[in-house]
Amino acid sequence: MRAIDRNLATCPICHQLVRFPTHRRTGEHYALCPRCGSEVPLRKPASLQNTLALVLASIVFYIPANLLPMMHVHTFAGTESDTIMSGVLYFLESGSYLIGLVIFVASIFVPILKMLILLYLVYTVHRGKTTRRKERRRLYLLTEVIGRWSMVDVYVVSIMIALVHFGGLSEIRAGMGAVFFLLVVILTMLAAMAFDPRLIWDTPKEHYA
Repeated sequence: MRAIDRNLATCPICHQLVRFPTHRRTGEHYALCPRCGSEVPLRKPASLQNTLALVLASIVFYIPANLLPMMHVHTFAGTESDTIMSGVLYFLESGSYLIGLVIFVASIFVPILKMLILLYLVYTVHRGKTTRRKERRRLYLLTEVIGRWSMVDVYVVSIMIALVHFGGLSEIRAGMGAVFFLLVVILTMLAAMAFDPRLIWDTPKEHYA
């Protein structure tokens, strides 16, 4: 039995267990926390709409994040710009297979996987799917685990900017691709936070879903 079937919910601020009056199940979907006075929702308001909007925005930003240069390398011989994929190919061609694989997984595979999982979760909840709930819950937990690894490429660029600066001989600057990629990481993190995994266990007839 779920907590919501017992008219119970957890305060998002202080984690106090709050009991809802029965009439709120079909009326208002908030109660006041007796400990901190915060509003306690049965479910995150507009969870699916917010998650979908954030994921779609991240998809839009992911396109220029891959097309525009992540960094510009200025040397006495000229300026060279690298996108995410060209950086991966550079490390693979130079024999640094591990570094190339890490950047590929963190900057290409992980963001795409996270966006696909969130779109799948939004779709299945919206359609009222009642099958494979445990698997979908694991998929959501996976987005929480892998989300932080998307920052690897941004860390690499920021570290190289700080370390590689030898006067007029060599200098590295971040490109617009890094800005868009950072926005993708932030938006996907916000999308995962906006999604309420408890909706996976709701039935299509429950109005609070």
